[in-house]
Amino acid sequence: MTTPVVASTLGPVRQTYAGTGDFPPVARAYTQVSQVVRETGLLQRTPWFYLAVGTAIVLALGGVVTGFVLLGDSWFQLLMAGALGILLTQAAFLSHEAAHRQILSTGPANDRLARFIGAGIVGMSYSWWDSKHSRHHANPNRVGRDPDIEVDTISFLDEDAAKARGLRRLITRKQGWLFFPLLTLEGLNLHFLGIRHLLFSKEEIKGRWLELSLVILRLAVVIVPVFVFLPLGMAFAFLGVQLAVFGVYMGASFAPNHKGMPIIAHDAKLDFFSKQVRTSRNVRGGWWATWLMGGLNYQVEHHLFPSMARPHLSKAREIVRDYCATLDVPYTETSLVKSYAIVIDYLNRVGLAARDPFDCPVSAQYRRV
Repeated sequence: MTTPVVASTLGPVRQTYAGTGDFPPVARAYTQVSQVVRETGLLQRTPWFYLAVGTAIVLALGGVVTGFVLLGDSWFQLLMAGALGILLTQAAFLSHEAAHRQILSTGPANDRLARFIGAGIVGMSYSWWDSKHSRHHANPNRVGRDPDIEVDTISFLDEDAAKARGLRRLITRKQGWLFFPLLTLEGLNLHFLGIRHLLFSKEEIKGRWLELSLVILRLAVVIVPVFVFLPLGMAFAFLGVQLAVFGVYMGASFAPNHKGMPIIAHDAKLDFFSKQVRTSRNVRGGWWATWLMGGLNYQVEHHLFPSMARPHLSKAREIVRDYCATLDVPYTETSLVKSYAIVIDYLNRVGLAARDPFDCPVSAQYRRV
């Protein structure tokens, strides 16, 4: 019988952790940390904060609409398209927080808010995202259980990279360098996957037709005015920029969180605290990083306390860091730029599995063109 392995891709050397023997005995750590966090009041809701954020987004969207009307037939409209992509990503952060019960006092109210923002404003299927994201939170970076490391153009595991064929194989070979360029298509991909889920999924979807109606209505509200008031080429350029900015911003906000962190074997046995902390990466930067990434910069704390409101994450960080230091559990935190470098390096190393084993890079320099 083989021993379950947890593989770490931190740094240039691949490390492995066999089973649970190499992990410290921290089975009770989460209970203890949770008690401290609860007694400190960090699990309380912050409705005024989210009201302020929501109001700011609505006002900013109003400013984009005003700018769109005033600019008319002008290529400066692409600035409005970029601004719209940024604001829709900020709205997606709010939908994410509502789905985690961070904003309102009851679960059903948060679900309704998350669905309205996600489908009606951002244009993504809330039910599709919620199912996928819930599985990710339960088993981050676990092979066969975390949908975020399943192959989707990009391969996150060596075995998936080795199976790549055709165009995907060519992409996989240089996927680290291609990661951010490919994110320009991620906005379109997110809309497509959500609509496909709502139209063709055979599983029972709560509020399927309401959600589909919201997505279609939202697309109409955005697309129709663009093609009515702008020349055809400019209209396509507007949508292209908006989707590209949205996709890059979304991907750049979620990618630093787990990519390049330890990969957990499908049958490995780990306690909750170690599993969540070891597979998550924080991004330094304080308030500006929190604003830029919608609180996702505190990924460790978010995974330990998914219902914790954004303003409390920085305070929870101090508590969690102290516990990790005491228990000798690695707590990963780096700069935003360094996190991107780690992601690119990790994806490139995974992409090596898709390269021709007989392709010698040295001899290739001497091949006749």
